[in-house]
Amino acid sequence: MDFFKKMWTTRSLRKKILFTIFVILVFRIAAHIPVPGVDVGAIQHLFGGNGALSILAALTGGSLKNFSIVMMGLAPYINASIIVQLMTVVIPKLENYSKEGESGQRKITSLTRWLTLPLALAQSYGMIVLISTQLPVGTTFLDPTNISSVLPAMITITAGTLFLMWLGELITEKGIGNGISLLIFTGIISAMPTVVGSIAIDAETGDTTKIGPFLFFIAITAILLVVTVIIMDANRPVPIINASRTATGEKTSLPIRLLQAGMIPIIFAISLITFPSVLANFLQNAQSSWVKEAATWWTAHFNSGNPTPEYLILYFALIVLFSYFYVSITFRPEQVAENIQKRGGFIPGVRPGHETAEYLERVSNRMNLWGGSFLGFVALVPIVFTMFTSLSSTDLIISGSGLIIVVGVVLELIRQINAQLVTHDYEKLG
Repeated sequence: MDFFKKMWTTRSLRKKILFTIFVILVFRIAAHIPVPGVDVGAIQHLFGGNGALSILAALTGGSLKNFSIVMMGLAPYINASIIVQLMTVVIPKLENYSKEGESGQRKITSLTRWLTLPLALAQSYGMIVLISTQLPVGTTFLDPTNISSVLPAMITITAGTLFLMWLGELITEKGIGNGISLLIFTGIISAMPTVVGSIAIDAETGDTTKIGPFLFFIAITAILLVVTVIIMDANRPVPIINASRTATGEKTSLPIRLLQAGMIPIIFAISLITFPSVLANFLQNAQSSWVKEAATWWTAHFNSGNPTPEYLILYFALIVLFSYFYVSITFRPEQVAENIQKRGGFIPGVRPGHETAEYLERVSNRMNLWGGSFLGFVALVPIVFTMFTSLSSTDLIISGSGLIIVVGVVLELIRQINAQLVTHDYEKLG
């Protein structure tokens, strides 16, 4: 209680928290404003029976189910971020930006924003076409072939994505926490009451087959929550001796976290594995026989609504690969080794310079292997649970990816709040 009291009595922190809550409320209001001219009830029924679409709907906090003005959520922005991160590896100019510190990061962020615009337009049209092909005949919906009706909807949905991106950046700048992650977190949390209500309604109507598995899954989720919190804070301290500080050398350490990439790999993996599934659902009605066969094969083997061993292996592999990929961009062993050497420091038993960089890279790779594997394990547990119980993906109170995102965002919020409180205490002493 003292923590919350101190947090509330700190004026600057209180203003940031209230501002963040206000922005989140704006997001939730926008999530319930539907695009005009559609049968929202029919769309919600469609999403309830489609696993791939349900995953996207969960990440948007129901915005996609409601076909709201922010129905795409931050998916186009996340996809743009993935593309830009990939481009930094192959385009030297972007790689130089990533090494320029804050100014370079601003340029990369600006490029990501501009790339979000065409991606949002393309994804909005793709989603409209997909839903129109899946809905029953006679349902009131937009006609993808009628440009006069579909273009305003595309512009509205794209504007909604840009609006959410702006809200996220507002939170990052004037609120507390990372705005983009916090909006995704809000979307996941807001979907939980709907799941609980759905299970309760089924029980009232006489269908009690889901009650036992649902309660058992809540217990598993609680255990995973505790383990995830512990793993999120786990790190390997690399000992460093700063010989220039004292005659005997000052002993410090460089902590390398077990989950260096945090929740980013799992968000990237979801985007990459879900998009082909959504596209395959659409292409199953294609006129070309080989395209139709390919789409049917993909849906049969890599459908999140009906997971197969191939789907589980691909999902796990993507998470581990993205863990290595993201850390290779954000953690530069050469720069760290150079900074250690400039400060007159060294790792005991390791020569400064190139050998230090190699040592740090080996440690980082080992941590990535275990950290990425843990992320993959947590992501797969709920999916495997649905394979052997009466629950479907839409009956889970939270997915494995959602759990990682929630824990990551909460821990980051706590860190930032503690940092703000420490800063406030220093200002009072000054």
